[in-house]
Amino acid sequence: MVVLPVLFLLGSLFLCGHVEAQSTATEILKQAALQWRGPLTCDKWDCNCTFYRQRSCCCAANDMYQIEEDTFVRIKTLWHGISTLNSRIQTLTAGVKVAFKATMDPNIAIVIPGSTERCFGPFNTNVPIPYSSITLNHGNGYNPSLGVFTATSPGVYVFSFSVYSFVGKDERLYHKVQLMKNGKTTLSVWEDNREDGEDSASQVVVLEMQRGDQVYLELMSGRKLCQYLQYNIFTGYILYPYIDE
Repeated sequence: MVVLPVLFLLGSLFLCGHVEAQSTATEILKQAALQWRGPLTCDKWDCNCTFYRQRSCCCAANDMYQIEEDTFVRIKTLWHGISTLNSRIQTLTAGVKVAFKATMDPNIAIVIPGSTERCFGPFNTNVPIPYSSITLNHGNGYNPSLGVFTATSPGVYVFSFSVYSFVGKDERLYHKVQLMKNGKTTLSVWEDNREDGEDSASQVVVLEMQRGDQVYLELMSGRKLCQYLQYNIFTGYILYPYIDE
């Protein structure tokens, strides 16, 4: 009985694959394995597996190989799907990375006659504010010469601005800055008092924009922004684009 396990073990070492002509020794090993009645290493048992398909009399290996094949196919399918999704995302987001931040240049302030204040304004008409010091301009949608942002892609955008002004003792804080979209007022901040020599305010707005729409800030006529103009900031970015499927 010791010989049979040895024969069985040797039989299990043969290479898998169809064999057109088998040697007598191979046939003897096969028959010895078929006659084995001892304990088995697994439930499924067919020694033809050893001689015609794989290195094992345990044909549960077939199930394992099938699971490996199915898993490989699924992984390949998932990888293809992920690659396709990544390519689509890159296509959709390319060219719509839009953001800008600009501040006023304090050097544009001039001394108001009869005063020691250096201010931007007052003017006798509404004037676009030139936020000419740029620290960010992804997409090049913001024009520092005009202080105007032009939407390069349709979508939803977020704009914010901070207004700051400082005047001397007994002087008048008097300003009104409004955000304009295509020449129409969207929102504004203002100040008019003699009790406070310094004031700041901020606004944030979400706007739907089409390609070519323009947004800018303007100072109302007769108003002024004084001292530390670099604290006046204008920013914007695209929240999400509109994509035609």
